[in-house]
Amino acid sequence: MRIALALEYDGSRFCGWQKQPAGGSVQDALQEALGKFAGVPIKVVCAGRTDAGVHALGQIVHFDTTLDRSLYAWVRGCNTFLPASVAVRWAHVVGEGFHARASALARHYRYLLLNRAHRPGVWHARLGWYHHPLRLQDMQEAAGLLLGEHDFSAFRAAECQAVSPVKFMHQARIERNGDLIVFDFTASAFLHHMVRNLVGSLVHVGQGKQPPVWISNLLASRDRRLAAPTFPADGLYLVTVHYPACWNLPLDDDTLLLPFAVGSRAVTKTVER
Repeated sequence: MRIALALEYDGSRFCGWQKQPAGGSVQDALQEALGKFAGVPIKVVCAGRTDAGVHALGQIVHFDTTLDRSLYAWVRGCNTFLPASVAVRWAHVVGEGFHARASALARHYRYLLLNRAHRPGVWHARLGWYHHPLRLQDMQEAAGLLLGEHDFSAFRAAECQAVSPVKFMHQARIERNGDLIVFDFTASAFLHHMVRNLVGSLVHVGQGKQPPVWISNLLASRDRRLAAPTFPADGLYLVTVHYPACWNLPLDDDTLLLPFAVGSRAVTKTVER
């Protein structure tokens, strides 16, 4: 039997998703908890390997088991053995053809940026921060240029192992509510550090250092050296992963998953393939 789980976690406490020889990853914590509950070792596969410091609200994993336990028991039992900063949100039986990574249609990432003179205190490690005022309209215009299919090499980390840098950006949205700026990106898949590099370059535009069309120039250049520095991981969240309806996975209302409201000054742009 194959089971899918949805997880949320505070990435600031981990070295990233990927299992490490010395431990300390989210995968290590989850597999240890599942093993304690099941009484046998269990290996999991995730939808997106988040980096150190990156959070998740709807990370999806799958694993195979021969144990006959209720879905409620898998959730409650696993959560009993997980650290407080990780929680299973739901469990769902899927067919053997389901694969957390390969079956995904798109991923939705959100970056939270505090734009005010003084750094965050209560929300330390959960928000990015930039101290100079940013031009929202310029950033929104620049974000719109990311929509559709592009070679995102200019926003790709040097150590990225993706087979192709070409991805399809379905959504590029920027909203502001007071001091909080929210960046939402939904794409077929993301390259290593891609969202953090996009946010860094969009902030560059928001500072007035480059016009919005600079984003198109970066895409055309395919040269990471020409883009802005990578933004910190603190404000990055894997919000949800989209799958074909045939898998009948539980639907999440991601508006309930963050303690921040967004205002009415939003420009929403989406593109369907």
